[in-house]
Amino acid sequence: MAASLKCRVNSNVSHKTPEVEALEHPRKVLPPAAKPARRRGRGWVYFVLVVALAAGAYFWWSRAHSSSAGGGSASANNAKGFTLPPTPVVAARATSGNIGVYVTGLGAITPIYTDTIKSRVDGQLLNVHFKEGDLINQGDPLIDIDPKPYQAVVLQAEGALLRDQALLDNAHVDLARYQVLLSQNAIPEQQLATQRALVSQYEGTVKNDQGLLDAARVNLAYCHITAPITGVAGLRLVDPGNIVHATDTNGMVVITQIQPISVIFTISEDQMAPILQKYRAHQALPVEAWDRQLKTRLASGTLSTIDNQIDQTTGTLKLRATFANENRSLFPNQFVNARLLQQEKRGVTLLPSAAVQRNTNQTYVYLIKPDDTVTIRAIALGTTEGDQTEITSGLAPGDSVVMTGVEKLQEGSKVVVAGAANPGSSSPGSSNQ
Repeated sequence: MAASLKCRVNSNVSHKTPEVEALEHPRKVLPPAAKPARRRGRGWVYFVLVVALAAGAYFWWSRAHSSSAGGGSASANNAKGFTLPPTPVVAARATSGNIGVYVTGLGAITPIYTDTIKSRVDGQLLNVHFKEGDLINQGDPLIDIDPKPYQAVVLQAEGALLRDQALLDNAHVDLARYQVLLSQNAIPEQQLATQRALVSQYEGTVKNDQGLLDAARVNLAYCHITAPITGVAGLRLVDPGNIVHATDTNGMVVITQIQPISVIFTISEDQMAPILQKYRAHQALPVEAWDRQLKTRLASGTLSTIDNQIDQTTGTLKLRATFANENRSLFPNQFVNARLLQQEKRGVTLLPSAAVQRNTNQTYVYLIKPDDTVTIRAIALGTTEGDQTEITSGLAPGDSVVMTGVEKLQEGSKVVVAGAANPGSSSPGSSNQ
């Protein structure tokens, strides 16, 4: 009995967990076996952090070491007399040539003459003798209108003229007879005066008939329309068979002169003084027509007219230049850039614009010396036209400068010229001697 009771007590004691004992005995400390598990979890975190820090420190140390080693080797090479290889560049040579001072203005191709062909008589349109888009010469037949009604009017006028002319001739015969009879006192003087008045009356009737005949012949001529100018025929606006009237507002075809043709363009009023001076001195001022992008020259002409007033709203002046347009490259109402040659500078020093360098203080170039080193040379610029620039000071014809490859250069750098480039003449208005 006592043994079984002891066993129950022991079994109850053994089934109590440490948490239960802790609740029953607050002062009792948990067994030390529960703490090592928590420390092992934190240890792994510390271990990973230490490894990461060590790897970063090693990476930084290796880069610093390689940099110091490279610098040391470079210093050692310099100390031993080794130099860096020369920088490859492309050179351009300054030349002596001509450059133009141009004034550029926006303009449009404007025909000198544009005629809208209309009928001057009423009638049916019979024939059309032109093709749309053809070049028509002055005097060529264009359109025929039914002439029959006007031919009849001409015949009537001719008949009336013949009748009245016969009456006039008879009146002249009677007048001569009456003059003889009056000299013989055979008739009264009043009869002679009456005959003279009748002759004058018939003369007026004949003149009136002649006028009616001329008017009828003019209307008949208007039935056959010819080209008033030489130009290109536009689209036909009236087809054969339609009735046309002299009062029609729309024409039958439009003829536009294209050879020669003109360009009307504008310039600023600040630019007109030297142009007016040369124009009034009857000097020929060349004008070139270029496309929208100023890449292709379309035609060359001369200044022909200057407008008589300035547009106050824009402060511009209109000018007209005339072009022969032999190849018909200029089309009416086409937009162009007109470039007027105001002045041509001859025998100046020219350099490609790509070789000119700039900073906040000066404009300069990298001048190539005879020992293939470069030096910075300050220059002064003049006129710039296209890809060429006038050098007013700092360079002389024959000097070579660096055009490409300047980003790696400094004072005294050694260079090797990979190619040479001379100022071209493809830019608008440029020329070389």
